[in-house]
Amino acid sequence: MADTEFKIGDQVKWNSEAGWVRGVIIGVHRAEFNYKGYTHHASEKDPQYEIKSLKTDHIAVHKATALHHDE
Repeated sequence: MADTEFKIGDQVKWNSEAGWVRGVIIGVHRAEFNYKGYTHHASEKDPQYEIKSLKTDHIAVHKATALHHDE
């Protein structure tokens, strides 16, 4: 279970191969879902977050363990 819960509208950051990326959460998935040809596993206790990059408008999906609040 994730220590931190995030909600739609939260600004977050995560570390990618290209360095830190900042974005806004636009969706929360609490059940298994398909995205870009991949099955992502999510649950009520371990949701996955859909995030829109502030810089490129790219959409990413991450678990809470990869995210940090970006104050």
